[in-house]
Amino acid sequence: MSMAELPRFFSGACVVMGVTACGKTSVGEMLAEKFGCRFIEGDKLHPVANVAKMSAGTALNDTDRWPWLETIGESLGGHDACVASCSALKHSYRQAIEKAAQRPVFFIYLHGSRQVLERRIKARRGHFMPASLLDSQLNILEPPTQSERAIKLDIEQPVSQLVEQALKWLLQQD
Repeated sequence: MSMAELPRFFSGACVVMGVTACGKTSVGEMLAEKFGCRFIEGDKLHPVANVAKMSAGTALNDTDRWPWLETIGESLGGHDACVASCSALKHSYRQAIEKAAQRPVFFIYLHGSRQVLERRIKARRGHFMPASLLDSQLNILEPPTQSERAIKLDIEQPVSQLVEQALKWLLQQD
């Protein structure tokens, strides 16, 4: 199957997930481009108060996250194909996204070592999430289980390979 044929074969909702600096936006944007569908940048849906809190080095709690997760899920609703980026760190967060979307959501879990993630955070410019919050995200992370619609990909691979693996998996799910 050629890349030009892909948009006809994926009509679902997908979230590229993982802790900060794992490459959610890069992979998500490329996936959306390959499928010819819309991309939803989850960080842009955070309320101003959440961004201010994280910018100040304070980790979000569940109360901070629930409205944001619902907004992401609602953004995934409908019948068209779409890809979003969102940390989706806990099983309950992924369930909330899917409930708000009112349709099945597939999760691409980008996993990497703490050392790789920290190096990426320090190399980033212009992002509100400081390196000091990496451990808070790693501490609450609940990787997807086999019972979830999810695939785990190693971020030490080039982005193009991550996207190709995600494409193949998604096309098998739809």
